[in-house]
Amino acid sequence: MNVLRFTDLVAQGKVAGQRVFIRADLNVPQDDAGNITEDTRVRASIPCIRQALDAGAAVMVTSHLGRPTEGQFKPEDSLAPVARRMGELLGRGVPLVADWVDGVQVAPGQVVLLENCRLNKGEKKNDEALSRKLAALTDIYVNDAFGTAHRAEATTYGIAQFAKIACAGPLLAAEIDAITQALAHPRRPLVAIVAGSKVSTKLTILESLAAKVDQLIVGGGIANTFMLASGLPIGKSLAEPDLQDQAKAVIEAMRARGAAVPIPVDVVTAKTFAADASATVKEANAVVEDDLILDIGPKTAEMLAAQLREAGTIVWNGPVGVFEFDAFSKGTEAIARAIADSSAFSIAGGGDTLAAIAKYGIEDQVGYISTGGGAFLEVLEGKTLPAFEILEKRAAG
Repeated sequence: MNVLRFTDLVAQGKVAGQRVFIRADLNVPQDDAGNITEDTRVRASIPCIRQALDAGAAVMVTSHLGRPTEGQFKPEDSLAPVARRMGELLGRGVPLVADWVDGVQVAPGQVVLLENCRLNKGEKKNDEALSRKLAALTDIYVNDAFGTAHRAEATTYGIAQFAKIACAGPLLAAEIDAITQALAHPRRPLVAIVAGSKVSTKLTILESLAAKVDQLIVGGGIANTFMLASGLPIGKSLAEPDLQDQAKAVIEAMRARGAAVPIPVDVVTAKTFAADASATVKEANAVVEDDLILDIGPKTAEMLAAQLREAGTIVWNGPVGVFEFDAFSKGTEAIARAIADSSAFSIAGGGDTLAAIAKYGIEDQVGYISTGGGAFLEVLEGKTLPAFEILEKRAAG
């Protein structure tokens, strides 16, 4: 993917004295008092901001926060807590600027945070008049917000159309590189793990990956539907019986290419969905009517772990069991440990996946952890993200 990179502009000395507008993803969780409870996204935004400041740019940063109503400011929609945290991380004051669309005062070597961009009328609909106003504020537009790359909004797409220069920040560039390495030019075998409660929410992802990967590991409620499609009993487990034909089609598409969807050979069951439920390991064909399948069994876990240890590239989205309950976490832990031990390039994304990575402490052993959520899933579906598309167009002239 050919895009202009902010890091290259800095290295070429093209940033000094320029007005740099950075679209970051600072959509952080807060408690009822407005305190930031998890600041990963703010910390992740700092390298790009520092790069711009060190290069002598006049720096403007903005982001969305929550789901505000356009044109109607409420205190809980304010980026004020983010400005405070950003100031602590940068070791300098970061003024918060409201009503900034018609002009921003910022000098080279200074940084300001522009109030929640989704308060601007026309942001969500990528209004052209708003986009042109935003583009007039800047000499260099930098998109460093992969989490919003799947949305065509004024600060993610429209401004990039009309700014003098539009480029990818280091976070966005890293996502592009990781995705390219995993899906466009993978080292084989390419193994994908797609897990979740429903086939319907990830059917297009499964169909897209079935044309690319060498092994497609399914987990959670998705695996239950695939087990049904393979003629196995699943008791009262979460599944979508009406999607068995689609599951069979994915299995056949893989088989036609000499690839496979490994179906569990054993499972961990319980009678109730609870943290203190009694866990029973059963052969996959021995599940009875009142059983709930809540994890893969030890034989299945070892079979899958062996495949992952031999992989060249691994794409991971979703835990394979109810890993929040310790009795049903062993399958996901086995998968996580196998990914950590593998020499494969691995890319992982999705909220539950990140929680599993954190639980088992393997952050440093995963090749790339994507914080993109919906954007990551759309990439797996084979979609071209709007933010990537416009930056490619601009790079091509």
